[in-house]
Amino acid sequence: MKKPLKSWLLASSVAAILAAPAVSTANSEVEKLTQNPANWATWGGDYAGTRYSKLSEINTSNVKNLQPAWSFSTGVLRGHEGGPLVVNDVLYIHTPFPNTVYAIDQKTQSVIWEFTPTQDADVTIPVMCCDTVNRGLAYGDGKIFLQQSDTVLTALDAKTGKRVWSVQNGDPKLGMTNTQAPLVVKDTVLTGISGGEFGVRGFLAAYNINTGALVWKGHSMGPDKDTLIDPKKTTTWKDGKVTPVGENSSTSTWQGDQWKIGGGTTWGWYSYDPKLNLIYYGSGNPSTWNPVQRPGDNKWSMSLWARDADTGAVKWVYQMTPHDEWDFDGINETVLVDQEVKGKMHKTIVHFDRNGFGYTLDRETGELLVAEKFDKSVNWATHVDMNTGRPQVVSKYSTEQNGEDVNTQGVCPAALGSKNQQPVSYSPQTGLFYISGNHLCMDYEPFEVSYTAGQPYVGATLTMMPAGADVMTGKPDGTTNLGQFTAYDAKTGKIAWSNKEQFSVWSGSVATAGGVVFYGTLEGYLKAVDAKTGKELYRFKTPSGIIGNVNTWEYNGKQYVGVLSGIGGWAGIGIAAGLDSGEASSNSEGLGAVGAYRSLSSFTKLGGTLTVFTLPSN
Repeated sequence: MKKPLKSWLLASSVAAILAAPAVSTANSEVEKLTQNPANWATWGGDYAGTRYSKLSEINTSNVKNLQPAWSFSTGVLRGHEGGPLVVNDVLYIHTPFPNTVYAIDQKTQSVIWEFTPTQDADVTIPVMCCDTVNRGLAYGDGKIFLQQSDTVLTALDAKTGKRVWSVQNGDPKLGMTNTQAPLVVKDTVLTGISGGEFGVRGFLAAYNINTGALVWKGHSMGPDKDTLIDPKKTTTWKDGKVTPVGENSSTSTWQGDQWKIGGGTTWGWYSYDPKLNLIYYGSGNPSTWNPVQRPGDNKWSMSLWARDADTGAVKWVYQMTPHDEWDFDGINETVLVDQEVKGKMHKTIVHFDRNGFGYTLDRETGELLVAEKFDKSVNWATHVDMNTGRPQVVSKYSTEQNGEDVNTQGVCPAALGSKNQQPVSYSPQTGLFYISGNHLCMDYEPFEVSYTAGQPYVGATLTMMPAGADVMTGKPDGTTNLGQFTAYDAKTGKIAWSNKEQFSVWSGSVATAGGVVFYGTLEGYLKAVDAKTGKELYRFKTPSGIIGNVNTWEYNGKQYVGVLSGIGGWAGIGIAAGLDSGEASSNSEGLGAVGAYRSLSSFTKLGGTLTVFTLPSN
């Protein structure tokens, strides 16, 4: 995006104005819903994004008896990311483009209402870089919030499905789209933007839940007034301490006006700490993928953010991959857990980045506490300097140092990361985080590219291949697995255990009080493993590959587990978009994913199904 559209910020098509509640009403309602494990009321199960359920009916002893209870076809055959919401016994699911929403009666498994927005496929789909996915819905104040692919944010009446209001959040003609799940905080609904591969400048925006009016908007880069950074009050980690960022902390790290098309999009997941009143999230890659064309650290792309929920003012910000050279998007989820690190209790934020490092920071101050590899095959950097917070780049794998039109080979991880957007889960019983991971390396050749609004602004050719190294040690072992499911201790930076998977694990997991962790595989298996040991306890083959998040809830006194299957996403783009058909298809298609996952089509085909599981009745 070269110039922001002033018209974005105007709410439009207000169908009804509801009586405004007290400021904290929606926030309090969502908090209350998440405290009852019968619900699954946010993408992460709670504001902290832990994806942990207190339900224990399904446990390590009986999960082997799990069976499908019912299923529902969504009617769409593309990648199904995200997962179902369950609020007061009603189940809400979504689809990829055209973004149909269903409210389902669990008693009859029938549709209460459905809503399909009107969107221009010819304008929207061509600028969706990595499949036509949508990562889910938000609930608050009696409304279901849908972030449409064409950037329109829509509020629906949760009981009737009638549209309450809609607002234009961006302009697809400039390459802007939306794929992420919104989040309701207080009297606002938060959303971001996609389109880093089209030069879109990222932002996080808060809209009023009753009217759709813009409350605040903070960009990922640009002048302090755009980023909502206070040069004296906003801090970052530098020289072994929390330090004010100073004036022009973003623009000073870009050449000229490149920040205007600088990327840093915000298509991941958002978390919230009600006591600190802070919102946490990550920003994505700088544009273009050719690092030679954009000198400097390119702040604040590739960063973790803490913003005030009321104003958007930035409390602290930390850049994980300065001057990104590998497309290691920093948008992955941020999990909020209180834990003891190095003998001291901290309110921590835990983030597993695409760059292969797991970060633990103090979420009040932004102090860097732990930064360790969660896949030891990672080779682009030796370690993170805990004093400066900067990764120590290995020259051999620097696409900047090797230069344009040079193919830098064997970079680990590949651009889709040691972990992509699929969210982790956390169990307070074990103190471990459960990571759905990738295990790939890549060859990366940057080339010069010019910016044209609404056209791809990538500037690199990629091919991907198995890492061929042990996750725990990093030593070459000749294996060909493209993924793994890993348990990690964020207090120490140590891997507890890791299970190899033939393909990437592109499904978000859920941990439960029953000592079980559930996740899905690209072949289509729902799996259950022991949270302590990783031992597989159950598997079931669903109709298509799983890239959705596994959620769990309770209905009529019974625990249920549900997941959307439907192959797609970046890893499955070859099947979803038909890019892997025929011998002539290039391994570099699908931004490098087609070659690595070419054999996936032997294990699964297109689909779109919600499958719900439970234990058999006595």
